[in-house]
Amino acid sequence: MEQCLTDPTAAATPSRLQDRPAGAPPTGEPSTGEPAIWSRNFRRYFTARSAGLLSWAMLPVAVSAGLLSGGYGLDTAGYAMAFLVAPFAGLVLFGGVLADRFTARRMMIIADLANLTAHLLLAVLFTHGIDHLWQLYALLVVAGTANALFQPGSASTVPLVARDVQGANGVLRTSEALTGLGGPALAGVLVGFGATGWVMVISAVAYGTSAVCLFALRLGPVPTPPAGGSLWRDLAIGWQEFRARSWLWGVIAIWMFFAVLSWGPQLSVAAGVIVVEHGATAFGLLNAALGAGTVAGGLLAIRYKPERPLAAGAVAMLTYPLYPLGIVLGWPVWLLAAAQVAVGAGIGVWGVMWATSVQTQVPGEVLNRVHAYEVAGSVGMYPIGSALAGPAVGAFGTDRVLLVGVAVALLTALALLTARPIRTLGRIPTRT
Repeated sequence: MEQCLTDPTAAATPSRLQDRPAGAPPTGEPSTGEPAIWSRNFRRYFTARSAGLLSWAMLPVAVSAGLLSGGYGLDTAGYAMAFLVAPFAGLVLFGGVLADRFTARRMMIIADLANLTAHLLLAVLFTHGIDHLWQLYALLVVAGTANALFQPGSASTVPLVARDVQGANGVLRTSEALTGLGGPALAGVLVGFGATGWVMVISAVAYGTSAVCLFALRLGPVPTPPAGGSLWRDLAIGWQEFRARSWLWGVIAIWMFFAVLSWGPQLSVAAGVIVVEHGATAFGLLNAALGAGTVAGGLLAIRYKPERPLAAGAVAMLTYPLYPLGIVLGWPVWLLAAAQVAVGAGIGVWGVMWATSVQTQVPGEVLNRVHAYEVAGSVGMYPIGSALAGPAVGAFGTDRVLLVGVAVALLTALALLTARPIRTLGRIPTRT
């Protein structure tokens, strides 16, 4: 274990084994088998992940719009989102421990089946009417908990189903962007026709599809933690592994400031400007442009494989300040859309470089727990920044809040490039 704590590329000798592609060669060795990305296992995993992402993208829109169209107030919609997001943020660390203990695939299948059940019951609620709000909130808690169980394993599975880990992450990032565009649009259309229940049915079918595809994966063994450890000990070991890699906790520490001061406030602050000045349609188009840029970034990252992936990703993140700066400067919508495409491309490249670095640098027996700490530290700060947006605008004004976001985004990219462990982290050769 001490070797794992000091050497990010070292793999400990396992005492138990978990899922791994049957017959796959070790990282760095040539392979004459299936394609580096589109193997049978990856196609199944890609279908499962895309189905889950589509459902997750539809859920917030369907619930919020369904409640508002059903005569409930904004406070009820806000409480509903809190009951959905809070379990995810609070339980994702335990999801990492359970994925390492019982294998990621088992936990993801359990999560999909829980989501399938919850969405079928949500369909009944929205079709026949919500008699008691606690029923809705309880089902959203189940959905949020299920996603906390699913998320850690989603990262550790990628190296098990594809020899080209970065290329696979590029494909998955592209799928995430496309489902992020199509899911809310589909949910909005169906809710507009009074068919919120059908959104939940579609989501349930998607989660069922995901469970079947994950069950069909043909995987062999990889290292898992020794048996007999307590839950808290497993969490402590995950924290030690996370803390031992300065490039890893360094990125998360930087990202926490970025999430609170730039990323978190931007959506709501931008909406307050764009919707008032240009209308809701323009705001929707600008978010679509962001998604299109993310698709482009994901596609680029499939082929672009720099020797120092985090340094390359940090350079790509230099595009992020373009959009908030454009709002402050009063750019026309078409120019803001171009900025959003550039921002999305930068985010897409960074996301692939980051995910690939984590998945290839961290040993498999602790990867789920380390990924859980990463998610909790980075994504967990976003709601704080979002919540502070309104009071900050009231106290300092819209332009100042956006300019702080511009400055923090620039400093984030520069900090990533300045920190030596992050800048110099090399790429681990994939099994291509």
